[in-house]
Amino acid sequence: MKTIDRIDAFRAESARMARPLGLVPTMGALHEGHMSLVRRAREENATAVVSIFVNPAQFGPDEDFAAYPRDVDADLVRLDEAGVDVVFAPPAEEMYPEGFDTQVDVGRIAEGLEGAARPGHFRGVATVVCKLLSIVRPDRAYFGSKDAQQGLVVRRLNADLDLGAEIVTCPTVREPDGLALSSRNAYLDADERRAATALYRALTTARSMGGGPAEAVRGAMLDVLRAEPLASVEYVSVADADTLEELDVVDGPALVSLAVRIGSTRLIDNMVIE
Repeated sequence: MKTIDRIDAFRAESARMARPLGLVPTMGALHEGHMSLVRRAREENATAVVSIFVNPAQFGPDEDFAAYPRDVDADLVRLDEAGVDVVFAPPAEEMYPEGFDTQVDVGRIAEGLEGAARPGHFRGVATVVCKLLSIVRPDRAYFGSKDAQQGLVVRRLNADLDLGAEIVTCPTVREPDGLALSSRNAYLDADERRAATALYRALTTARSMGGGPAEAVRGAMLDVLRAEPLASVEYVSVADADTLEELDVVDGPALVSLAVRIGSTRLIDNMVIE
């Protein structure tokens, strides 16, 4: 496995890479959710590339950029064992050199939910993903379903700017009790880890309702979350799975999603229901 930290060096190496090429963009602190994407990229492509870059542009001024979990040495061991061919791990000054002044805004799909809760977040995501797709030029790029809105943002970006990748969305990987795997789970203490299962219970409550008035679904999710003393709700949403427009009635595929603070840790999750 080769590790490359410069754009020009990656481009020189990429001329020798066999096609098709699959890319898994990550911010490191790899867990089994990431590794499920890596294994699929390895299975479906002649060359598997993983990027590791904690992107400062997608963190707000009061968010956890400095504290975000980092363990590059352990990440490299896991990726080597998984058969990855190349890791692209640039420093921030390589991706955002002095004078960098471009931002990518994908429009309406990024305005609600996480876009409203974290102003500027999706500009940072879209900008770095645009750069990664332009540098790596993958045939396929792999993203997890836990960040559902991010997946829609990436698809819009890729289509509108003709970046040429097939965007592959893979299922959310969960703990046995339903908690979605996330690097931020490392912040949770034992009591908070127990309380965090409220997110999954709220989603499965929505799924069990089988459709009907969207406000009733939102209310049922809120009831579950408010029953957990350590949970502080930022939003619950019942929206069209393609446009993210909030629904009045669930009579087709809907994305139920939520953002909740467990103690000081902000967690998100979602599920598609009928």
